[in-house]
Amino acid sequence: MSAVARTIRVIPRFDIKGPNLVKGVRLEGLRKLGPPGPFAAKYYAQGADELIYIDIVASLYGRNNLTEIVEQTAGEIFVPLTVGGGVRSVDDFKTLLRSGADKVAVNTAAIRDPKILTDAARAFGAQCVVLSIEAMKQPDGRWEAFTDNGRERTGVDAVDWARRAESLGAGEILLTSVDREGTKKGYDLELIRAVSDLVSIPVIASGGAGAPGHFRAAIETGRADAVAAAHVLHYGEMTIAGIKSALVGPGVEVRA
Repeated sequence: MSAVARTIRVIPRFDIKGPNLVKGVRLEGLRKLGPPGPFAAKYYAQGADELIYIDIVASLYGRNNLTEIVEQTAGEIFVPLTVGGGVRSVDDFKTLLRSGADKVAVNTAAIRDPKILTDAARAFGAQCVVLSIEAMKQPDGRWEAFTDNGRERTGVDAVDWARRAESLGAGEILLTSVDREGTKKGYDLELIRAVSDLVSIPVIASGGAGAPGHFRAAIETGRADAVAAAHVLHYGEMTIAGIKSALVGPGVEVRA
């Protein structure tokens, strides 16, 4: 670990379908948990550093329906908010940022036209541009980037794509292991480390957290800059404070 302690962020992730927070396994078999507002308020009170909202059916239907939810959340919860799903243009970035988002996550549109990363970074600053990568390990050992909530193959190498996206203007990477998502078996540490070693922008580890040690491993072994959690929070198995306690150690700091 570096002699200078890194400040690690703990970020609840909200997968949204219609008006509800949902949760599945490997992005499938979604279970409706209810409106996201009460969950967000609870995590904010517990000390969440940021929130991530992803409209998981937006790309499928060609639209993002989170504007109203974002406006409500931004008016009540005062931590950075990343919003994604169905983002197709710089105008969509503008709409979400005006609604109260601090950062916008893009996946499908960036695969189709990587120039959106450059255009958005020029318009709003790289700090507002988050590349969302949904990665699935292949038989040859590499990770392929998927779109449409893990439904569509792209043929794009996820690790190479992360490096290229940084050069195009992405300011952060939300890195989700489709294989691990919802399984509670731990993050894909090899994937996280492969990306973290190649880029200089922050990497958020997502997919698979199920025990306190998983979070520490994502930071120590994976070298992630932030950890996203969903299942263990939404089902009340852990708290933000519990996750932060698990992270504290040599070379790592967390916000109170």
